[in-house]
Amino acid sequence: CTCATNKWAECAEDGSGNCTCTLVGSNHKVDCSTLTSKCLLMRAEMTPLKEKRFQGRPHGLLDNDGIYNPDCKDSGVFTARQCNQTDTCWCVNTAGIRRTEKGDKSLSCRELVRTSLIYIQMKHRKRSSAFDVPALENTLKHLFESRYKLHPKYITRIKYDCPLIQIHLSQSGSEKSGCDADIADVAYYFEKDVKHDSVFHSNSTLIVSVNGDTLDIEKIRIYYVDEKPPEFCMSQLATGISAVVTVVVLTAAFGITLLLILRWLRTRKYEKVEIKEM
Repeated sequence: CTCATNKWAECAEDGSGNCTCTLVGSNHKVDCSTLTSKCLLMRAEMTPLKEKRFQGRPHGLLDNDGIYNPDCKDSGVFTARQCNQTDTCWCVNTAGIRRTEKGDKSLSCRELVRTSLIYIQMKHRKRSSAFDVPALENTLKHLFESRYKLHPKYITRIKYDCPLIQIHLSQSGSEKSGCDADIADVAYYFEKDVKHDSVFHSNSTLIVSVNGDTLDIEKIRIYYVDEKPPEFCMSQLATGISAVVTVVVLTAAFGITLLLILRWLRTRKYEKVEIKEM
């Protein structure tokens, strides 16, 4: 037996013929009728990397915002505070994206702030003519509903300006029911599909067709907006502004000095010519 929605699941039949699937890296039971949470997927994806990295010489994982081995609650959601093996910690949102400065293990994250808006920006390959707008919208809505189990009410906008496509997903904590797919999980599955690294067991390439023409996506970017603003301090911003101001001041000083030198040379030349004439 296999898990259609998760290639990282290990499945086996029990004595009654029932198929039970658990996730690599956590032994967490997987519901294969819906999407697996992003947190559990990241843990599963990090397992082979972690085993390879620690082979021979134990070493901490790379301190990278996009790649880390997350801590997940039993429900599959991210814990509010995430730490790596160098004792560096930070706070994340429900999409697992860092929303605070990094600190040590004394860092306190009061709550897991929900990501309520997700903006997906894509660019398709150059073609002789643009896609039909209504047909493109219907195709993408059907894709998100059928493949990723997302209710259409959470797709608030699809905008097309050839070759750019924007998809807006909106889902507050109050309107999401327990059986609804989370927009953060949907965006993660979709991004993996577009980048030819599908999470689905078939691992097949995502093919999207609009009125018989293939929608070939070549670039994708995803932006996350939380219900509460991020808590980054101004120190890094101040450092950047200070550096820019320093460059501007030095450039201005150099320009003024150059103008004074040129003016002095012109004056000196004029004085020499005047003396020769006398």
